[in-house]
Amino acid sequence: MLRAMVTFLMENGKIETTVTRAKEVRSMAEKMITIAKGGDLHAKRQVYSYITKESVAKKVIDELAPKYKDVKGGYTRIIRTGPRRGDAAEMAIIELV
Repeated sequence: MLRAMVTFLMENGKIETTVTRAKEVRSMAEKMITIAKGGDLHAKRQVYSYITKESVAKKVIDELAPKYKDVKGGYTRIIRTGPRRGDAAEMAIIELV
């Protein structure tokens, strides 16, 4: 589930989920972008092995990694949106900055 959420975040730019899941997704998404910034063959293989869609992995390597080349970290932002109506779980939107 975590891999799917990271893939969906990279594909669409933002997702809405619970706060705890958003924190886990942020951790892995930032790791994937940091790995992709390396640019060597090993880094590409690591990104392709984690992200489930080949087109999204290519986007991470070709578009997102160069975009964040000079940034040391903090590629995502979590915005809390309040409790969910059904079970009052704390919801948040996670997006790429």
